[in-house]
Amino acid sequence: MGERSEWKLDNQHFLVYQNSIPSERVRFCVLPRMFSALIVQEIRMPKETLAEQIANHLRRDILRGNRAPGMSVKERDIASDMNVSRTPIREAIRILSKEGLVELRPSRSPIVALSNFQEIADQTEVLIALEKLSAELACKNATEADLKRLESIVAYMAEHYNAIDPLDMFEVDMSFHTAIAVASGNKALAETHGTFLRRLWRARYLAARQRRNRERVVNQHTAILDAMHARDGQAARDAINNHLQNLADDIKSAIQHETVHQDT
Repeated sequence: MGERSEWKLDNQHFLVYQNSIPSERVRFCVLPRMFSALIVQEIRMPKETLAEQIANHLRRDILRGNRAPGMSVKERDIASDMNVSRTPIREAIRILSKEGLVELRPSRSPIVALSNFQEIADQTEVLIALEKLSAELACKNATEADLKRLESIVAYMAEHYNAIDPLDMFEVDMSFHTAIAVASGNKALAETHGTFLRRLWRARYLAARQRRNRERVVNQHTAILDAMHARDGQAARDAINNHLQNLADDIKSAIQHETVHQDT
């Protein structure tokens, strides 16, 4: 395993493995724990709680389609399979419900959340606006350390894109966008961006899985990074727009594709 590094914003923790494949998950509050990101200094990572470990396992099951939308998430069955009590299972399900991956139901078992395209489309519109604002502000406020973090993420993607698990690479991709929001220097913006990114986590993964293309992804992220190095806010907004302009259509296509396969 490569060098482990971490950086921290208030109580939010982000992790990166340099010259290695990400294999551990990170503890943080605002964003889903699977993000990879970059680092300022070496810090001993806090150990995940059992509930957080279970949530991470269930989250990846959902993203991989092992637990399909509408499927019951039964505490008793999961507790039996994992040989743990139902208390951490219940807390793990609460974590996933806050991320929009699980839907809680009164007096009934929770289910894997069903996709509501109009709701997702509305949230996507907000997320893109937040991404553009983040990039523009980051052009003014990003430190050299911030830019080096972004460079390292892009370099990692370029080197490992086709070599590691698509879900792991998706997490690295999302860490790039998270790092830009943090580099904006606006805590409220970074937290709001994290909230919407969390809500769209599954939808964005479905879309990314359908459109995996190393050259396109690396080139677009590089264009964003180049604009930030030039401290050109408008160019950064334009690069973000180019990168995300088809996101809503991609998500719609992915959801339709998933729905067709569920019906057959």
